[in-house]
Amino acid sequence: MNGTAVGVDIAKMVFQVHYVDQDSGEIVNKQIKRSKFLEFFANRAPCLIGMEACGGAHHWARRLTKMGHQVKLMPGEFVKAFNIRSKNDPADARAIWLAVQQPSKPVAVKTEMQQAVLALHRMREQLVKFRTMQINALRGLLTEYGEVMGKGRTALDKAMPEVLARVAERLPAVLIDTMREQWNGLVALDEQIAGIERRMREWKKDDPAVKAISEIPGVGLLTATAAVAMMGNPKAFRSGREFAAWAGLVPRQTGSGGKVHLHGISKMGDTYLRKLLIHGARSVLTHAKEPGPWINQIIKRRPPNVVTVALANKMARTIWALLAHNRRYQKDYLGAKPV
Repeated sequence: MNGTAVGVDIAKMVFQVHYVDQDSGEIVNKQIKRSKFLEFFANRAPCLIGMEACGGAHHWARRLTKMGHQVKLMPGEFVKAFNIRSKNDPADARAIWLAVQQPSKPVAVKTEMQQAVLALHRMREQLVKFRTMQINALRGLLTEYGEVMGKGRTALDKAMPEVLARVAERLPAVLIDTMREQWNGLVALDEQIAGIERRMREWKKDDPAVKAISEIPGVGLLTATAAVAMMGNPKAFRSGREFAAWAGLVPRQTGSGGKVHLHGISKMGDTYLRKLLIHGARSVLTHAKEPGPWINQIIKRRPPNVVTVALANKMARTIWALLAHNRRYQKDYLGAKPV
């Protein structure tokens, strides 16, 4: 298999492998059990292995790379274009085998530490959603009994003691006790979220890349840690513009015959990172005393939401520039164009 391209469709227990044997010309499309997967590649010459960037792909990519193989992770959308048959494991492996031989931008293989930080982000996001659900559920249930409270956690905590005291006069004690338990459970969620953020701050102290981009206005703890972990290797992107496009912070384009029409942002890439960048940009526009001449000029010409996305795009480009060139943030830095 020296120099052979191999397509691998990974799964939980059974993997599908597709390649063409260079010596015999035989088309090989076979299943391999999970326990035998690494053994299959262990005693073979280095080859190009293609996989979809899905669950578990980064783990297998790291293991195969240590064996001397070249691993190329590809987005599922790119691989889908090469699936010319019904969707099944053999067809998917063949599509991956075709796709890996085409020129394309691979997905950077993440380290275990980067994946660990992303796992913290996912768990924190889940807890935040659950906390919001609990607050809305309590407000909705109490509305059924004529008790209307303002939106937000602060309004809930302020009104809850008096509301429970009033409805306790006419409602069963079992319901009141359950509502009080649900309300008190929000404190436990707060502690879990704070614990995750504390661990993120500890990682920030030890990672120079996270510390460097944290100095950018609008880039806080969550945005900095998520950007470093999701980007992987900054060199995987040719420019800051490409990274911003990957994050979905550029207009979607349509048109033909030489006419190009620009629409809203493409919303490609990771939804979570894009949300953090846009929230950070909105925070700068709202709270910054001196946003800067660039922002002041664009505010005069564009609506507020367009300005917010434009600033988020600029923040994404700045993040890439600092990480790719190993620099510190400079507020008034101007890039010199080559002569």
